[in-house]
Amino acid sequence: MANIILIDTATEICSVALSIDGKVSWNKENFEGMTHSTLLAKYLQELTEHMRSSSIEADAVAVSCGPGSYTGLRIGVSTAKGLCFGANVPLLAINTLEVMTQGYIRRHGKPGSDTWLCPMIDARRMEVYTALFDGEMNLKREISADIIDENSYADILQEKKIICFGNGASKCKETLTHPNISFVDDIYPLASSMADLAEKSFAEKDFKDVAYFEPFYLKEFVATVSKNKFGI
Repeated sequence: MANIILIDTATEICSVALSIDGKVSWNKENFEGMTHSTLLAKYLQELTEHMRSSSIEADAVAVSCGPGSYTGLRIGVSTAKGLCFGANVPLLAINTLEVMTQGYIRRHGKPGSDTWLCPMIDARRMEVYTALFDGEMNLKREISADIIDENSYADILQEKKIICFGNGASKCKETLTHPNISFVDDIYPLASSMADLAEKSFAEKDFKDVAYFEPFYLKEFVATVSKNKFGI
């Protein structure tokens, strides 16, 4: 039973929420693009004022830790660490693909035993960060960076249905055409979807080392060099 500040900046969406005993009591979201460096501070200031006026003290901070955008994850995790240091509370790290899967279940309910859930985060070209979960949130296929083609998940689709969602799913619709695969468009990684997962992590005391914890990037960051550089 805890008061937990929830932060998700793993993709293009910036969101902050407060959960009390696993229930969301305050929430702010922005879907308009990567403005996390300014919006996150604004939302947290508003949340701090709300908590002060309601005499609520945080017991922990939970952050969506990846996979996802390198920059977004770095901003979210560093901000969460700062809050933990300042308030002397523990840090919880929630996998972003689990956040999305929980969001699907909260919105659409648990699928049947014949169906697996496939959150997808856009990487680059036809690559996605993904995993497969059943309706009880059990991991059925390991988290990976997959390059999607017409044969992806072919072996699984012989026995199971798969529901794909997330900002990486839309680009896969024309490629993944098996009759047992479907797509849902309204699922995103959001702080408000972290409440149950964060409460569970807090109860299990799954606290991270605030000084040394790093986001789950899944792949190494690759910097690109401008072709317009002088002398080229």
